[in-house]
Amino acid sequence: MAKSQHTTHLANIDCAGGGQVWVEGTTLYIGHMRHPSGTTIVDVADPRSPKILSRIEIPDGWHSHKVRVSGDIMIVNHERLGQEGDADFGGGLAIYDVADPSDPRLITKWTTHGRGVHRYDFDGRYAYISPTAEGYVGNIVMILDLADPAHPQEVGRWWIPGQWAAGGEEYPWDNWVPPRCHHPLRVGDRLYVSYWHHGFFILDIADMAQPKLIAAANTSPSFPHPTHTCLVMPEPLKGRKVMIVADEDVAKLYPAAPAFTWIYDITNEHYPVPISSFQVEGVDPDGRPQQPMTGCHQPSERFNGTVIPFAWFAQGLRILDVADPFQPREVAYYEPDPPAGFERSSANDVTIDSRGLIYLIDRQRGVDIIETSVF
Repeated sequence: MAKSQHTTHLANIDCAGGGQVWVEGTTLYIGHMRHPSGTTIVDVADPRSPKILSRIEIPDGWHSHKVRVSGDIMIVNHERLGQEGDADFGGGLAIYDVADPSDPRLITKWTTHGRGVHRYDFDGRYAYISPTAEGYVGNIVMILDLADPAHPQEVGRWWIPGQWAAGGEEYPWDNWVPPRCHHPLRVGDRLYVSYWHHGFFILDIADMAQPKLIAAANTSPSFPHPTHTCLVMPEPLKGRKVMIVADEDVAKLYPAAPAFTWIYDITNEHYPVPISSFQVEGVDPDGRPQQPMTGCHQPSERFNGTVIPFAWFAQGLRILDVADPFQPREVAYYEPDPPAGFERSSANDVTIDSRGLIYLIDRQRGVDIIETSVF
């Protein structure tokens, strides 16, 4: 049976499992993990009776598991799965007009080299993306200008020195994991960039054409989980500038206890300092290794005040209050039943809408719509 505290389950949308959920107004956009469902668009005006409006499918061997919308523009990623996808389809971003969400219209596809685009941020004008690019090892940081969505223009890129193989840079990671930008998030003139097993980087993008490194940190040598998301709090907490850094409980460098989330003080942004962490109670009783996808995945990029919903893989939805960043505390949760045919749930992404409703997608199947009393 599902377990909950200070949450109420309103509805379940039976659909293919997914990588991301996003809401604009009363329209829910779902990015799926695997073929045949690329993107599903759902009317959630009545959250207890959601109605599927449209679907966009993509070929075998590719997925568009991420989706972001601003105004009437939707962008979805195209990323190759292993080596099975037809290379002619091409990785990149598909850009749609969703003025009528029941009839999404492709504006253009921006194509990149190699595997494609993983995750990204989108503010309605600029997309901050993590593509593979010709001549580079792994994914890098790139900024696209979508002022004219039919003609995206690259305005800047950044990479860790050593990634630009075609530029003759010496590769310094023979005894480490290859670099891979996971995704950048913009706040003001800063990009906060998660870089998988290379930690995170804070970039100055006052000049978008020439991003400049401010600081970096990496916990993977000691805690072998990849860095997934760097989420900056918009207002000071206890007089400090705070960043939530979520590790993802996959791709461990060696067997380890479940991943958790860190709280960093970035008041002096040149010297980020971890000041606390959070793990769901009882998930790690003794520090022994456990199977992947037990612990943390990621926070919602939208949140209310200091209360942040998290997708916590097998632990479902966890809602944290970080008003005291030195002592983050759980204030609500919802642990769904596993989807039919699966032993455990696998909460993969979470977002909220303007009504404060929460949308939690399972990587395997389904989206839950949840109400909470803590907002």
